[in-house]
Amino acid sequence: MTSMGTTTFEVAVNLIKLVLVFLMMVQLVPILVWLERRGSAFIQNRFGPNRVGPLGLLQLLADAVKFLTKEDFAPEKGNRLLFYAAPVFALVPAAVAYMAIPMSVPLKFNEYTFLIQGYEINVGIVFILGISSLAAYTILMAGWGSGSKFSLMGALRASAQIISYELALGLSIVGIILLYGTFNLSEMIHAQQGIFSFNAFGHNISASWLPNWGIFYQPVGMILFFAATFAESNRLPFDLAEGEAELVAGFHTEYGGFKMLMFFIGEYGHMMIASGLMATFFFGGYSIWNLTPQEVYQWCFNLIGNEFWAGAMNSLLHFLSYLVKFGIFLWIFFHVRWTLPRFRYDQLMDLGWKTMLPWALANTMITALIIFVTSYYVL
Repeated sequence: MTSMGTTTFEVAVNLIKLVLVFLMMVQLVPILVWLERRGSAFIQNRFGPNRVGPLGLLQLLADAVKFLTKEDFAPEKGNRLLFYAAPVFALVPAAVAYMAIPMSVPLKFNEYTFLIQGYEINVGIVFILGISSLAAYTILMAGWGSGSKFSLMGALRASAQIISYELALGLSIVGIILLYGTFNLSEMIHAQQGIFSFNAFGHNISASWLPNWGIFYQPVGMILFFAATFAESNRLPFDLAEGEAELVAGFHTEYGGFKMLMFFIGEYGHMMIASGLMATFFFGGYSIWNLTPQEVYQWCFNLIGNEFWAGAMNSLLHFLSYLVKFGIFLWIFFHVRWTLPRFRYDQLMDLGWKTMLPWALANTMITALIIFVTSYYVL
């Protein structure tokens, strides 16, 4: 379970952490938008934003002013409650789910130990997937509340897509859960620390030059999970809900200004969750290659000579390690958007039901069989 703390000091620090993580997510969105614009321009051999401010960075401020000052309106024949509630439900679940992802080793201060995450939950995977799945309701609320045929069609498409790919996404990480025997994300990261090593048929197999990351045990699960997160985030090549040639802007059609911005932040929030979970499940989380946190701490202590500052430096280095992996996966999201064409809707559904779901099921069964056979042989 999770707790806000036992003392006033702990409660205050944990509340500050919640605010900081939320602000980090919200403030990261404009930077990611700028990176995506510049990155797409680089891919397509053009300039991108370069007029407003140095390297076009102040374009973000101009966009923010535009979003905040646009006229607020609601469709006359729409459902106002659902129309206004949908953007809120798009933003909040993404922020709440991301706070459960560990971003560095805990920092010790006197008798207190502070986790570098919003909060820790023993069933972190279930919590994150459960909260993230509320996106389907958000899209339906936006489509129905807009009172528009284009919006409703886009919402039906998107919700069917999300529900279909949630099956493959959930099954793709069952193999990881079987391997580590826990739903706790911190315990998963701890199991991936150090050098590549495992026991099979009474023998220890190791490679001192490789990290003990989940991708080496679940490569198929990693590919399936990452592909499914594109569909869950409504990103190309799975953005059928926003097919401009068919549905204008899908369930976004009637939205503008600040409400559109909240949808925008929610979409990028789901990309952040996907990138964070990719790092956590398959790439050791915040771990630094094949080094354990104790080894990194010892190096920091030898360098500084003070326990607290060595611990702070240890946390900072692991946080930077997490950010590097996090940033790489976010960049892949951008690169795929400006590289691959959009699927047809029948191709999208066939891929989810006829390809990814059977592969995820087969991966789960084979993983369970291998674990059973190796453990039975040892016993």
